[in-house]
Amino acid sequence: IQFTQMMSIRPVVVLLTVLQWAGRGLPSPVRPICDPRVLDRFIMEARDTETALRGCKAGCGVTGTFVVPLTNVDFVVWETKDTEEQALEVQSGMSLFGQALGAVRESVSRVAVQILIDNNKSNIHSLGQVLRSLHIQDLPLPPAPAVGDLVTRKVSSLSELLHVHTNFLRGKVRLLLTNAPACQQNST
Repeated sequence: IQFTQMMSIRPVVVLLTVLQWAGRGLPSPVRPICDPRVLDRFIMEARDTETALRGCKAGCGVTGTFVVPLTNVDFVVWETKDTEEQALEVQSGMSLFGQALGAVRESVSRVAVQILIDNNKSNIHSLGQVLRSLHIQDLPLPPAPAVGDLVTRKVSSLSELLHVHTNFLRGKVRLLLTNAPACQQNST
């Protein structure tokens, strides 16, 4: 994994956001970020971090357990939820991952691992910006670890946490972004 590759997507998202805001100097809403390559990049970086840290023992002294969302999707149930409910579930899950990665960051001693964790936390923030660009809802990011109907589980290792994070991006986040009304309007 090259550090420069991992850091390359964040400036792109920020630049797209700033350019959309700047426009002609007139205030205008941020245009939806629907390009699947943006999410693909976040997934690739999460998977690369998972792979790089799979065997990490020394300096990865992660202690405790972390609450994470379940990643399996019951498509019948998912399809019955409206977009706002789906977005809240994804935002709540991303909040849980941000909290867990923050706790991991504080417990690891190796700088290289800290950098990878920081990058994943930054990607979670960037994904929040992408979700906001879709104008699905105006709800703030939930502060509590367990919100509403979000079903969670506990993990106790860094590799398990990163694996669940990657699966969450590949599953529920991708489903939400693929089917967001703003992205459907852009594709027609």
